[in-house]
Amino acid sequence: MSETERDEMQEIIQDFLVETQEILDGLDEKFVELEKRPDDPDLLNSIFRGAHTIKGAAGFLGFTQMVELAHKTESLLNKLRNGEMSVTPPIMDVILLAVDQIKVLLGKIREHDQKPADLSGILARLEAAMVSGKAAGAASPAPVAQAAPAAPKAVSPPPPPLPSPGEKPIGEILVAEGKITREQLAEALDAQQKAPKLGEILVQKNMVAEDDVIRAVEKQSHAGAGVEQTIRVDTKRLDSVLDLVGELVLGRNRLAKIQAQFEGRNGDDPLVTSLGEVSSHINLITTDLQLAVMKTRMQPVRRVFSKFPRMVRDMGRAKGKEIELQVFGEETELDKSVIEEIGDPLVHLIRNAVDHGIEMPDARQAAGKPRKGTILLSAYHEGNSIIIEIEDDGKGIDHAVIRQKAVEKGAIDRATADRMTEREAINLIFAAGFSTAEKVSELSGRGVGMDVVKTNITKLNGIVEINTEVGKGTRMRIRLPLTVAIIQALMVEVGREAFAIPLATVVETIRIGASEIRTVDGREVISLRKTILPLIRLATEFGIETAGSLERYYVVVIAVGEKRFGVVVDRLRGQEEVVIKSVGEYLDTNDGIAGATITGDGKVVLILDMAVLIKNMVAQREQAGRRETVKRGNGE
Repeated sequence: MSETERDEMQEIIQDFLVETQEILDGLDEKFVELEKRPDDPDLLNSIFRGAHTIKGAAGFLGFTQMVELAHKTESLLNKLRNGEMSVTPPIMDVILLAVDQIKVLLGKIREHDQKPADLSGILARLEAAMVSGKAAGAASPAPVAQAAPAAPKAVSPPPPPLPSPGEKPIGEILVAEGKITREQLAEALDAQQKAPKLGEILVQKNMVAEDDVIRAVEKQSHAGAGVEQTIRVDTKRLDSVLDLVGELVLGRNRLAKIQAQFEGRNGDDPLVTSLGEVSSHINLITTDLQLAVMKTRMQPVRRVFSKFPRMVRDMGRAKGKEIELQVFGEETELDKSVIEEIGDPLVHLIRNAVDHGIEMPDARQAAGKPRKGTILLSAYHEGNSIIIEIEDDGKGIDHAVIRQKAVEKGAIDRATADRMTEREAINLIFAAGFSTAEKVSELSGRGVGMDVVKTNITKLNGIVEINTEVGKGTRMRIRLPLTVAIIQALMVEVGREAFAIPLATVVETIRIGASEIRTVDGREVISLRKTILPLIRLATEFGIETAGSLERYYVVVIAVGEKRFGVVVDRLRGQEEVVIKSVGEYLDTNDGIAGATITGDGKVVLILDMAVLIKNMVAQREQAGRRETVKRGNGE
């Protein structure tokens, strides 16, 4: 095989990996839906087609083990489709195990692992289910065998391409027109491994006339003619284009700065007027290009949400709970980089709702609730942010229990716990290592999870809020920026240094006199509309030399979740669109630096991480409080 042929084969395999993963993700969702609607023939047919497509594509590429497993799964699905068996939870357990094993095989292909897997366990369970009509005993995922790899070989011609969105499969068209029965379609699909096209099989078996197939193909072509065509693009290419757009934005900002300087000096010069027109045009084009590139990176949250119905189903069965997951807003779009980072936090939040939120069926019934609990997962836009909510109708979070656990674990002392508001106490669940579980299980009790949620969301310049009522349920609300690559920022100055504050965290800016700043428990504060607002001086935080004390300062009021604080600066420079550049290992991210950018005058400016700054401030305040408690205890 030549190098060109090898490259082409790698592209084909890569397409197979992507498409098969998409089908498998969709199957997880459809199987959970099938348990709710076991008599839905369209849903069953859609699932059957997915399994059949995987089998055909794997056969073309010579992945014989995947063909064998997909074929056996397809046979079981066919019995369900023909009414020979009923959809029951045990049967679904077996099918889902088979899908999981196909995912394992897909991972082996992705990792170029040619060692054959031991499929004997899952194949036996599938066979037993088909023979007896019910699932055999539970089996673990099949381990990887150590036998020598078998040489892959092509076992079938390439499968027909999946119809585009808006196209109807030829078989469905012929069934709808009454040309063939569903049984004949099933027989033809099963024989499709040995022939290139479904239409040829139907004609060869005298199930339908050749003219009917031709008309069906024409009808299919017309149906799909208006469908928008798409191509797959490597995400690295998109990232590269975004980087170039970022550089263009920086160049635009510099050009605008230079143009403003020229206007100030030679406002009547025709060349300056022309420069202004060109600058405005470039600004417009750059903005349009930036929006267009951002749209190419936007992906529906369905990519993340699709795995949760299966996860909730499996966890509910493992815990003996009856739970329904309702999903809304799956088409809401987010930047690719945000999509990639939000998966783990959502897993932990939903796991927490299943494990700690939803009660056992008998307990729910005794409390006057339906035996089946409900978890709502929704996404929607709000301004320039996206909101993701996870809400359950479970037992809620008891702040008294949280306080007690925190004291028992030594996270806080009793005096601090007693001073806390209900909201402050509930937010303790985000502390590292905190757990209210009495014993460790596969799902909970290890003290990891909720702190990961807070950390990951904070990295995205997002916030997470909790609303809960004992006996009624809990709602977790996550606010995220649409993108994390290019943001609006408030530019400020301290001494000779400039900083960028993400505008999404800014509530307002005020100007105060130095005499308005007071000290309470060792921390500087001001009174803002009868509310005590703690202050952070950037000059102190980053060791910046200033010309001395000023008579008046600017305070930027910041909100991060439920917490508010003021950032004391010398001057405000205004709002600017900035491109976030990583500072890599040059700066410690714990110091409150999210990244850096280049301003219109060519200077490098640090972008502040407001969540880290407030975290450091709270930690310092708690440490000071503990020292004060010790002093009082020692009688000092």
